Parts: sequence; structure tokens; C-alpha cells
Amino acid sequence: MTEVHSPGRDAPLVDVAGLAAKLDQFATERDWTQFHSPKNLVMALTGEVGELNEIFQWMSEEASVKAGTDPQTAQAVRDELADVLLYLVRLSSVLDVDLNAAVQQKLRANALRYPVDKVRGSSQKAQRDDANVAPGANPK
Repeated sequence: MTEVHSPGRDAPLVDVAGLAAKLDQFATERDWTQFHSPKNLVMALTGEVGELNEIFQWMSEEASVKAGTDPQTAQAVRDELADVLLYLVRLSSVLDVDLNAAVQQKLRANALRYPVDKVRGSSQKAQRDDANVAPGANPK
């Protein structure tokens, strides 16, 4: 069995609970919770990912690798990554999803799906057992 090696195997990787609490307070103080439906948050998250994409859209591969060395570009990337994280954490809070648990589970699943001895150096996507299942359907 392939395992994910990390300090404290299931230790939180990010203080999601602390960040979620700050975002919940921020939204509550402004009476914005009424606007924070999952649909609206996903749309806002997608918009922020789009803004991050715009930074890299017409860069060459080489320029994209060096994006962090240009102060203006690096700041724009940091700003958009922060926005993406904030909306993602807010969405997880509204949906009561434990992101740390979800990430740990996904890391374990990916370790099984992509064993090092079979995929090292390859960008090929693994075949899914449930490839013929309709999107949103439970393959089990």
C-alpha cells in the first residue's frame, strides 16, 4: 500500500478552522452571509481563478516559471492566490466541509491512484474505474 508521508500523518496542513472563523466573522459583521450561498461562492471562486489565469494567460512557459521574480507580477499572483483560498475556505465553511480531512483523504487516494513506481516522470492521467459514470453520479 502506498502512503502519503507527512509530519503527524493526519496533522492539519493549513489552519483552515482559524481562517474560516475569521471569514465567517468578516461576512457576519457586514451582513453578507445572506449572499454567501454555495452557488454564489463557487461563482466568485471561479472568477478569482479566472483572474489568476489572466496573469499567466499569454506568458511563455519560461516567463511563467519566472513570474515570482518580477515584483509586480509576484504581488498580483499572491493577491489572486489569497482570493482563491479565501473563497475556497468560505465555501467549505458554508458547506460544512472539513478541508483538512478532505485533503488528507484526497492525498491518500492520489497516492494509491498514482504509485511512484508506475507514474514517476509521466504526465499521463490515470484511468478511472468509473470513467463511464455520469458526472455527479455515485459510481459505487
